[in-house]
Amino acid sequence: MTAQSVLSSFVFWSAWIIIPLIVEIVPSFVSIFVLARRRIRDRKAAPDPSLWPEVSVIVPVYNSERTLEACLGSIDGGTYPTEQLRVFLVDNGSSDGSFEVFARCQDSLPSLRMQWLRADQGKSKALNMALYNTEAKYIVNIDSDGILDPKALTNLVRKFENHPEVNCMTGAVLTNPSQVEETPTHGLHLLRRIEFVEYAQAFLAGRSYSSEINAIYTLSGAFSAFRKSAILKSRMYTTDTVSEDTDLTFQMRYIQHERVAMCDDAIFLVSPISGMNELYTQRQRWQRGTLEVARLFPQSKLRLRRVFSDINVYTLVFDHTFAFPRLIWYVALLFLMAMNVSVRVILFSVLLIFALYVIESYLYFACALALLRMDPPLRRFYLRQWWVVALLPFYNTLVFFFRVAGIINSVDTSAAWHTRNLSEEWADFRRALRESLDSAKAAYWRVFGVLNANAADAQTSQPKGDES
Repeated sequence: MTAQSVLSSFVFWSAWIIIPLIVEIVPSFVSIFVLARRRIRDRKAAPDPSLWPEVSVIVPVYNSERTLEACLGSIDGGTYPTEQLRVFLVDNGSSDGSFEVFARCQDSLPSLRMQWLRADQGKSKALNMALYNTEAKYIVNIDSDGILDPKALTNLVRKFENHPEVNCMTGAVLTNPSQVEETPTHGLHLLRRIEFVEYAQAFLAGRSYSSEINAIYTLSGAFSAFRKSAILKSRMYTTDTVSEDTDLTFQMRYIQHERVAMCDDAIFLVSPISGMNELYTQRQRWQRGTLEVARLFPQSKLRLRRVFSDINVYTLVFDHTFAFPRLIWYVALLFLMAMNVSVRVILFSVLLIFALYVIESYLYFACALALLRMDPPLRRFYLRQWWVVALLPFYNTLVFFFRVAGIINSVDTSAAWHTRNLSEEWADFRRALRESLDSAKAAYWRVFGVLNANAADAQTSQPKGDES
């Protein structure tokens, strides 16, 4: 074997196998042991506080007519004492019957104290308005399209009361199993099953592990909680990014030096994805948000040397800096045969990396399954998705390309909550391709016409004696 072939082989296996192994797969194995140790440590239940403190629940509302009643019903139907709850519904310019639903719930849920506030200035300012109006010890933000598990608020407050060093937490966000089961079409049903498994593993395994090592990258905008004393010291929610939850997390970590924790037994169920278009715009928005937030903070805090000690630097490097080399590598697989790499080696490497990702997915599956013991019906539904776990690496590859599109689009488009979806961008691509082909075709015929005209002129100008 020549030195050149050894070098090319090393480069190939380093880029394709070793880097993902070190960056993703090995940490997943480590997280299994950390979560197992934590489960043994926390086997004894934390005591209830002697007096349940007042909690304000902030619900941003925007055209939430279909989901708002179920959301408020889940707050009222929980185990937390309703006399210690106050709900602020902050309307951001709804044009449907959301207010009528609120008025109806005032009659049907008389024990729940609710107040309607109008903002009409975006979600961030709507949240800030509610923050200024609350006097509670704890503040919980939830989206209006989801429902709280009955014990969610109780478990959140219990953890706050038993851990006074924790000032901000995120709950476990999962998609609603009943809505997943009611999906009418097979393709969307499969997509929603995969999304459910993705959320369960991301929160119950991924963020639970991150919480153990104080490395949660972002609070969930759909379900997060704070001590009021901590959040009022911050700059609160900003309008400078579409990812206000990530911005607030950065504030807590870099400015206030707070620990961001995970309460994995506080569950919030949200509506599943409506289709590939929503998945595309959602993941682009998340990707854009992390880039926007990184620009809002001092770059001295985001040095490359801190890649293994700072979760924010690590995430930015892995999700953004490595994105384009990974994208190039996917395309380069088609050209590796020109580098004397056999088709067998290429196929073996692809199968090996996907097999490792499948093993990683099943390890996270086992972790999430163990944490779901506190909710037997949800655990049974999750267990039935065991076969879906094998599809996660393919789903994650698709999402990776969506995220890369988000990086590209963030360069030349302004921040906005609503962006072009996959169908619209695909239609634009086909239209641009068709126009390019038409232009190339027209240019070809113009050149062809000029050449024919020149040939005809040369033939007519030729002397008759030369025709023989």
